[in-house]
Amino acid sequence: MATNSGDISESKLLTVAEVAAMMRVSKMTVYRLVHGGELPALRVGRSFRVLESDVDEYLRKSFYSAG
Repeated sequence: MATNSGDISESKLLTVAEVAAMMRVSKMTVYRLVHGGELPALRVGRSFRVLESDVDEYLRKSFYSAG
């Protein structure tokens, strides 16, 4: 989780559209990452919410140095 105590209430939840804008990809790409298990998400009704810290971690893991 984003905090040491594991308290999710202090974490920022992002919508799929916000994650897509942050990553500069389409919403469909974010849905594929969520459904594929590569990006953890919470289900709220019929929509998904993603912790900002999980997006940061995914981007950190995905980064590679070319050359």
